[in-house]
Amino acid sequence: MTIYADTQDFEGATFVRTSFKGATMRSCDVSGVTMRSVEVGGLDIDGHDLLFGSLIVNGVDVVPFVDAELNRQFPGRELQKAQTPEGLRDGWVAVQAAWETTVTNTPPELVDAHVEDEWSLAQTLRHLVLATDAWLRGGILGMEQPFHEIGQIFTGAAETGFDMSIFRADEPTFEDILAVRAERQQLVTDFLATATPELLAEERDNPWGGGDWHPTVGDCVRVILEEEWAHLRYIRRDLALLAR
Repeated sequence: MTIYADTQDFEGATFVRTSFKGATMRSCDVSGVTMRSVEVGGLDIDGHDLLFGSLIVNGVDVVPFVDAELNRQFPGRELQKAQTPEGLRDGWVAVQAAWETTVTNTPPELVDAHVEDEWSLAQTLRHLVLATDAWLRGGILGMEQPFHEIGQIFTGAAETGFDMSIFRADEPTFEDILAVRAERQQLVTDFLATATPELLAEERDNPWGGGDWHPTVGDCVRVILEEEWAHLRYIRRDLALLAR
């Protein structure tokens, strides 16, 4: 199997009568790609940023349909865009209830199992600890070092110069993960319990630095909700595959 990595050789290229059957693309930029007269049976697209752009299929932007279907599959997901404290509180309750169902119903033998190149349930929960740390403890509360050692950071963080020594090298037990996860869930619950419209409108620094974006407190909460719903979808997708 040929692997192309960290290359821009295909930008602006034209492929004619070329087979990509069975190919896999991960963390690739396919924005602006035009496909004509293509065979797409079984084509599987999963893009976290899909809802921030458009995806045209036979002249129809399918993004609104995808968004509506995901909201149908995950009741309460639409509240990840809420602008009021009440809406964000309700959205948090909904996503935590959905996560509780998934964690409770996952057989012990699948907790650490994973689909190729994807995170397991245990790793996913560790990443959600990190997401809460970044956007609540770091972004909103402004803690200088907000991260718990059990957190699971995104792939490629070391290459960006991120200090990986923060995180533990050994694998924590699932019980340890659940304990820290519960602590972080309670932090969000407690924060939202007293959040006001004025507080949500306050600006903060981007916890990951760089750029000119200064998210509001509300933006930071919405990122946490987006992370929760997105990774719930990923892990339910993968657990269904593993259970087959």
